[in-house]
Amino acid sequence: ADAIHPGYGFLAENADFAELCQACNITFIGPSAEAISKMGSKAVARDTMTDAGVPIVPGSDGLVADSEEATQIAEKIGYPVIIKATAGGGGKGIRVARTEDELVKGIKITQQEAAANFGNSGVYLEKYIEDFRHVEIQIMADNHGNVVHLGERDCSIQRRLQKLIEEAPSPA
Repeated sequence: ADAIHPGYGFLAENADFAELCQACNITFIGPSAEAISKMGSKAVARDTMTDAGVPIVPGSDGLVADSEEATQIAEKIGYPVIIKATAGGGGKGIRVARTEDELVKGIKITQQEAAANFGNSGVYLEKYIEDFRHVEIQIMADNHGNVVHLGERDCSIQRRLQKLIEEAPSPA
């Protein structure tokens, strides 16, 4: 094979697989291994965006070690907060905490759920935004510097923090 298009999901988000393709001189049709590594972990993605000057939602600087640290962060940014698994996806490993009691319980449960589902118990916090709009922009680029955007899509219709409908163009 000269090239592999991994589709979406497991292999498309695996930096080791992208590196293996490169080592075998097989074109990986997708982001570079470096980009996958930077954006695959949500905590690292937050740091990458901060370093690039992109505004982000207030939250923890990296992973939260325990409920004591989480409580300090929540008191600083204010409730409600959202607990997110750094390796999470598909609506798993996410909990909203509106009180300190919910936060303490939620940290432990989310860490356990993340370890079981993703093999990584790391979690971080963000300020939870009520009545939000979830709008995404897909971007495609090649190795020759060509970049196009595919427009925006609204993913705000969700159940249990998992997208149900993606609508393009966004009505927002």
